[in-house]
Amino acid sequence: MPKDPRIKKVLVIGSGPIIIGQAAEFDYSGTQACRALKAEGIETVLLNSNPATIMTDPDVADHVYIEPMTLEVVERILDIEKPDSVLPNLGGQMGLNLSMELARSGYLDRTGIRLLACKPETIDRAEDRELFKETMEKLHQPIIPSEVVETLEDALACADRIGYPVIVRPAFTMGGTGGGICENKAKLIEIGTNGLRLSPIHQILVEKCIAGWKEIEYEVMRDHKGNVITVCNMENLDPVGIHTGDSVVVAPSQTLTDHEYQMLRTAALDIITELGIEGGCNCQFALKPDSFDYAVIEVNPRVSRSSALASKATGYPIAKVATKIAIGYTLDEITNDVTGKTCACFEPALDYIVVKYPKWPFDKFVYADKSLGTQMMATGEVMSIGNSFEAAMMKAVSSIELGMDTLTHKPFEELSDDEIVDHMHVQDAERVFCVYEALKRGIDHETIYRITKIDWWFLDKMQHLADLEKGLAKCEGVLSEAQYKEAKKYGFQDKTIKRLAKVDKLPVENYRAGFKMVDTCAAEFSANTPYFYSTYDGDNEAAEFIAEKEAKAAEKGEPRKKKVLVFGSGPIRIGQGIEFDYCSVHSVWALKELGCETVIINNNPETVSTDFDTADRLYFEPLTPEDVTGVVNAEKPDAAIVQFGGQTAINLAQHIESLGVPILGTPAWSIDAAEDREKFDVILEKCHIPRPKGDTVMTEEEAVAVADRLGYPVLVRPSYVLGGQGMEIAFSEEDIREYMQVITRNKVENPVLVDKYMMGREIEVDAICDGDDILIPGIMEHFERAGVHSGDSISIYPSINIEQKHKDTIIRYTEALAKNLAVLGLVNIQFVLYNDQVYVIEVNPRSSRTVPYISKVTGVPMVDLATRCMFGEKLRDMGCGTGALSVPLGQAGHTVVAADFSAGMLGVLREELDAHGVTSVFPKQMSWEDDWAACGVGPESADVCVASRSIAVADLEEALLRLTDVARRRVCITLATGSSPRTDERVLQAIGLQSVLGRDYLYAFNILAARGIKAEAAYIESTRSDTFDSLDEACEDLGRMVEDSAAFVPRAERDAALARLRPWLEGQLVENERAGLPDRKGVPERALRLRDPRTVTWAFLAWDK
Repeated sequence: MPKDPRIKKVLVIGSGPIIIGQAAEFDYSGTQACRALKAEGIETVLLNSNPATIMTDPDVADHVYIEPMTLEVVERILDIEKPDSVLPNLGGQMGLNLSMELARSGYLDRTGIRLLACKPETIDRAEDRELFKETMEKLHQPIIPSEVVETLEDALACADRIGYPVIVRPAFTMGGTGGGICENKAKLIEIGTNGLRLSPIHQILVEKCIAGWKEIEYEVMRDHKGNVITVCNMENLDPVGIHTGDSVVVAPSQTLTDHEYQMLRTAALDIITELGIEGGCNCQFALKPDSFDYAVIEVNPRVSRSSALASKATGYPIAKVATKIAIGYTLDEITNDVTGKTCACFEPALDYIVVKYPKWPFDKFVYADKSLGTQMMATGEVMSIGNSFEAAMMKAVSSIELGMDTLTHKPFEELSDDEIVDHMHVQDAERVFCVYEALKRGIDHETIYRITKIDWWFLDKMQHLADLEKGLAKCEGVLSEAQYKEAKKYGFQDKTIKRLAKVDKLPVENYRAGFKMVDTCAAEFSANTPYFYSTYDGDNEAAEFIAEKEAKAAEKGEPRKKKVLVFGSGPIRIGQGIEFDYCSVHSVWALKELGCETVIINNNPETVSTDFDTADRLYFEPLTPEDVTGVVNAEKPDAAIVQFGGQTAINLAQHIESLGVPILGTPAWSIDAAEDREKFDVILEKCHIPRPKGDTVMTEEEAVAVADRLGYPVLVRPSYVLGGQGMEIAFSEEDIREYMQVITRNKVENPVLVDKYMMGREIEVDAICDGDDILIPGIMEHFERAGVHSGDSISIYPSINIEQKHKDTIIRYTEALAKNLAVLGLVNIQFVLYNDQVYVIEVNPRSSRTVPYISKVTGVPMVDLATRCMFGEKLRDMGCGTGALSVPLGQAGHTVVAADFSAGMLGVLREELDAHGVTSVFPKQMSWEDDWAACGVGPESADVCVASRSIAVADLEEALLRLTDVARRRVCITLATGSSPRTDERVLQAIGLQSVLGRDYLYAFNILAARGIKAEAAYIESTRSDTFDSLDEACEDLGRMVEDSAAFVPRAERDAALARLRPWLEGQLVENERAGLPDRKGVPERALRLRDPRTVTWAFLAWDK
């Protein structure tokens, strides 16, 4: 049956802030849900407190509330919006808990608002431990001996009856929060007390510990007619006792017999049917390794963390399908968007293996206890795909960014065999590496299995990797082609093979990976929106797909789109979280608006960037130079963007340039200059900007010497990292030595920075630079003193304690640094205000954690604008600007509505209006994407509508018709006739680059003529004289213009053209007779100018209503 006609307006409850066990996967699911509802014409209301998410974007839902996730707030929103339904099962545990609070308070009964997907009693039966136990008994599903208790005394009595060890599981919590394994009474008192405190209903389950059994998960779907399918089943490498979020997970399961697989599948389908869940459900089982005995561990009646993994592993859009089911559709009525042919009742088939590997924070918190148990510790995860377990596992290890390229962990190499065996008893984040070391040394599988209970199948596969590694190490400079190809087949990278085999040259040059497709159906049907993974088995489905797509476009006469490669940020970790996925996704959306074809490479299954329909193509690959090279060879992109993927992507910039792929935005040399102390100091000296005194070191002794010279305390931190990783304040030589040992534990490739620590007030700025101008949406003030990392500090916007003179200094420094670092796009700068002086702490020529937050509170779409700047658009051409038109009109007595998307530009306009005493101009923050009528600008609301140099949109016709609709009498627009008013096409032609002229003014004229509108056309010419202080400055300024204008020209061709620039300028620069006099902007002209001024021609189009 079609969707339920009663559903007109739905509240979607998000998951709130990122916490361990509840991360970006719920941004992915919530975003899919909102988009699915809007596509069905259902008015969508969203509540979420996390501004760093895609789902809280104003265009994802119709009404977005970034508010605290409390019952009081939810009821207030429901009173205001009056939806008919609430969707509770896509916001993690937070969504379920708030929904249950609404039900228990009687609010839903009083208002008649329905819970979609699952009824309150369904949630209770899955989450309430006693009701869950009763339901399983009714189904004759085995459960672990347990009791539900609400007091510590009852917990202790239960443990005495069923025997230690026991597991504590609090009700209505996520990620195992508050739970754990208790070996004795003392541990039960500790964990039980905490679990009761954390459970919203003050209830815990005390169950018999069955550590050592296999842990298996099934992701299942059901619609209201009772149709049920299994989307995916997954198997933990670690046995029961380690939280599934902290375990290596394999999909599909590899060690189950067909009888075991079908037995657990049937149980999962029976459970979702009995509970009456409509949508997705996650069932977790424990399976005894030496028999067919099993037990149901828990059931999640919602989209879960594992749902994101299952969705990305199979290509099946679980969150979208669950949403469609919630509004009334059945599985057979929902089309699988990946194939475009099959329906959602087809169970996915996998012809590859997926490995999920957790990302723990222990590389940052080196002194933390690394032990693992039933409470989740990982902050994120990576996913890898291969045609063997070995290849997928090697990819996963490369993806987790621990500096490892095999499973060999150096500290374990230093232990004796007995110490290795002893350490295998420890369940911690390094246990897999310990097992691998044991296998390399030949410790028998029986011993390893007896200690770890890791299945023999996994031990055999890891043994194969260990044998391959040992075999390469025995080559001693002689590597055969067969050995090389076998190592590549099972996931070894070229640099690893060279290192192990001690060879400088490989037997086969340019041995390239092919790419296979994830299509949900094991290639039974072709895919419309595919994503790919690399293999070395000779197939290359990506090449076939790309060639076929390009051929079809050519047949239709469609122009070739520019292809841009965008990098994701890898696993969520402390310091690099969901904010960078927000930036990557917004960049892709902006590129699509600009008519580009987009390709994403990322390895994080929890994100929107790895959703099936975000980019035109997705590559699920490690973010390493070799893997990136493979994607570049397959796609041959025209350009790449790295500045939105955090430090992970930034670190790849120079490698990408070395492949001949132009980097859009800030160039690689600039990124390096911001990180390299000596280069950065040169720029600061040139700009006369102070910074805390400091130096770079490579060794412990050098660090001690620098600290002694500067005086304690000092700030110690590695370069080329993000999130303050390895950053510490040292107060003594002992601290310095300790911290340096931690920082240099892995091989140090980049210098360590040692700076004098200033305990001042920290200030932060995110800015956009177009090569000429900067836009600062806001200056943020940190609540805590400097030294508390910006990611851990409360950030206040707008700032309230910063004097205007210091704001002026910050703006001046930001502009100078952006220009001297050739920033094109985003830049984040951190300052410290100390003893009434502003110092620069660091400059990051990339996106930052605060970009989503500032974008939402100011209304400035920072990533979208930064992306447009990379394509040559200018900030001043994107809105009403600073008042060049509106102020004179206001002075002439006209009433003017001055619209701009930028709060910063409108702020300058207000200052201009105040300075001139103009009161008839009304600034309005509004963009082309907004609903103008909702902003108070409706049909025929103005006599004349003017858009001067501000029409920068994907749909020119829509913009022209919108302007016509608003005007009562007349519309006037100006459009550039060249590529950009800031591009000197004479220079491009002189150095051998093609001049690409803009055609928007011709398109506009034809669009209007086709609508029967007779536009008047006139041309306005203005001359511009660019001035310089020296030949070097002219080369630098015009060189940046060339870089911006020729971003898609191959690097070698661009470099050759730039080499011709200086000789040409030597014959073109003359003395400027106006040197020292103010130019049009009031800035003193400089000593030299080009022999002939350039002419910029504008097309002026006007028409009457």
